[in-house]
Parts: sequence; structure tokens; C-alpha cells
Amino acid sequence: MPPPHYDFLIKLLLIGDSGVGKSCLLLRFCDDAWTPSFITTIGIDFKIRTIELDGKRIKLQIVSVTQPTSTASTHHAFQWDTAGQERFRTITTAYYRGAMGILLVYDVTDEKSFNNIRTWHANVEQHASEGVNKILIGNKSDWVDKKAITEDQGRALADELGIKFMETSAKANEGVEDAFFALARDIKTRLIDSQPDAGQTGGSTDGAVKVNPGATTQAAGGCC
Repeated sequence: MPPPHYDFLIKLLLIGDSGVGKSCLLLRFCDDAWTPSFITTIGIDFKIRTIELDGKRIKLQIVSVTQPTSTASTHHAFQWDTAGQERFRTITTAYYRGAMGILLVYDVTDEKSFNNIRTWHANVEQHASEGVNKILIGNKSDWVDKKAITEDQGRALADELGIKFMETSAKANEGVEDAFFALARDIKTRLIDSQPDAGQTGGSTDGAVKVNPGATTQAAGGCC
């Protein structure tokens, strides 16, 4: 079997309300693209990008999750029944546990999405691995005239939660690279630099820092 074309594998998770731009952040970071068709999605988006970080090639597996609710039919042509919601929660809980880093995303023009960050953070505390790296993202920062949440408010919430904070614009390509690289670097410091041999032999304590040469697929979704 040929050697993998990367040194380490890092798994990231984007969470936040539907419509905050998680899929657009994925599209911008992984494909350097943006679409004006803001299709609100419920479910899971998945993309991959390999980056160079401090002399290492690091493969980022990035998953975006939008949780279905009982009111999903307000915006979608289907209704999630209770059993469907429960199955989805089971799946997303596994993504929480497997994530090494989590981006909590809100829309700077949507106060409700900002207020819901505490709930998303509580989900992280309940389901994610201990010590998982986190960053708060205020997306759509280019919508200056419609901005409902100031940068100071975002930073204050991040300070309250004890995590990093950045504002981004997937449309204008502002801050997106910085946000993902900052989180990846924090993870590298915590899990790789502290264990120099982690991943080199394919071993891992929790399946996270692992060289995985297996084939993976990419799936693009709408901008949620």
C-alpha cells in the first residue's frame, strides 16, 4: 500500500443554527468558492482539505452538522418524525465524540443564532471529548449594514466560554483561512506536538490523531 500523502489526520466539526453559513464556510475553505444560493440545509455536510502547517502535511476532515427540529417543515418540504430526529441525534453525537476541534458558528445579522451559541456549547460539553479545542465564529461580517451583533459582543461571549473568537465572511473570503488554521494549530499543539509519535504508526488513543490512508469522499451541500 502506498504511503499516505499527509502526516496527520485532524477531524473538525462545525455546529450552529441553520442558515448561519456553515456550508459556505466549508465551500470557501476547501474549494475557495462561494455561491449566492443560500440553500438552508438540515443534515450533514462533509469536505476534506490537506494543509501545510509548521512543516507538516495535515489532512482536515471537516463535518458540518445542522440538527433537525420538530419545526423543520416550516422551511423544508419534509417533516422529521421523532424517530428520525433520534437517529440523527445518535449520528451527530458520534461526530461530537470524534471531533478534535469544533467551530461554533453564528450569523452576525441574526441575534437568535448568537443567543443559541450557549446551547450549542452545552451540547459540546455534554457530548464531545474532554479538552476538545473550540473557536467561536461570527460569520457574514461583510453584512455591515445588517449587523446585529458587534465584534465586542462576540468576543465577550467567547471570553465567557473560555474559547477563541474570530469574525469571518465566506462571501468576501475574510478570516476563513485564519479561523481554520488557528484551530488546526491549537489541535496540533495539544495532541500532536505533545505526543511526537502520535499517528506515525497508525495508532491513536481515540481515533483522532491517526494517519488514515483509506479513501474518503467529498460531499457538498447548500449554504446553511
